[in-house]
Amino acid sequence: MRLARRLRDLRESHPKLTQAQLARALSDESRVAVATISSWESLTNPKLPPEDRLRSYALYFAGTATGEGAQKLPREGDLTPAERERFGTLHRELIGLRDAVRHQVDSSAGTPYTFDFETGRITIVCPEAPEEGRSPLADEHNPNHTRLYRYADLDALIELWGHVRASNPELLVRHRLPSEVLADHLSGHLILVGGVAWNQVTHRLLRVLEDLPIRQLSIKDIADGEVFRSRDGKEYLPVWEEQKGTGITPPSSAELVAEQAQDAWRSGNPRELVEDVALLARLRNPYNHSRTITICNGVYSRGVLGAVRTLTDDAVRERNEAFIASHFPNGSFALLMRVPVVNGEAITPDLEIEDNRLFEWTPQENE
Repeated sequence: MRLARRLRDLRESHPKLTQAQLARALSDESRVAVATISSWESLTNPKLPPEDRLRSYALYFAGTATGEGAQKLPREGDLTPAERERFGTLHRELIGLRDAVRHQVDSSAGTPYTFDFETGRITIVCPEAPEEGRSPLADEHNPNHTRLYRYADLDALIELWGHVRASNPELLVRHRLPSEVLADHLSGHLILVGGVAWNQVTHRLLRVLEDLPIRQLSIKDIADGEVFRSRDGKEYLPVWEEQKGTGITPPSSAELVAEQAQDAWRSGNPRELVEDVALLARLRNPYNHSRTITICNGVYSRGVLGAVRTLTDDAVRERNEAFIASHFPNGSFALLMRVPVVNGEAITPDLEIEDNRLFEWTPQENE
């Protein structure tokens, strides 16, 4: 409430400055909606602004004389010495008010959420589907071209995208294919979706993250996925159930390869995937230690979706977040989990059920 009142007082100290004008001025780097300004100033249900927005507030009001208000955010280097001093004083005041709010929240039974980020840009890197398995609409020359048809693990991406956007309305959230990832993306918060075969960024970063005692690798018994192996040499494999006597004519070898369905057949009999293995990991970003990397992976796509839904599914999210907070207080961890599959649907792992947790790790164990 004190922070909200201070932000409102700052704006109202410029009698002709409206919320819409302030929103436009603060939208230099990324857009701020008028409704967002209103939510920060609300005296009944105030929302907490990100740290970088408070810096913009301090910069704007330190460099703007009382009156109608500037149209753009001034640059810190353009401030006069007196304005620079006002900027520092105001910035410290606003951050102090925000920290007081955070302290109250942290001490009042609030569980930190893995996909809630304080500040920074967020990039979701999703694997690219092989050309032979894509819809014709993935072709950019098709008049009905739909870019998302190039993506694999779309179930996981859609589930994750909506959740991360809703949890971080003031932060820039992007999704990219591995071939589109730039240095700017790598220095922010990264969420890696999918395995090493179709996501080269996951493959590269798993090599960089040497402390992580889990690797993903191909084995001859699995053609359409990669299993997990822990540092002690143990492998974690999915579970199949063979459907004998179905009378279904087996597809040709070429059809199985094209449809990524080789593992669904053995000796001419169809098989049903009944349990996948998922990896959920959170680590410091090796390119920027103030940002994070979150890995949501599986042997198959059902495992990838299970890893994502561990932290997005309303039915178990609160319990799973509480488990992670209590077992991995430093915020860095890796979990291998069972993901049951029923009629093709991935069942979200409940981390409180010990049998669902196949392997657990935190950096403290190796210190």
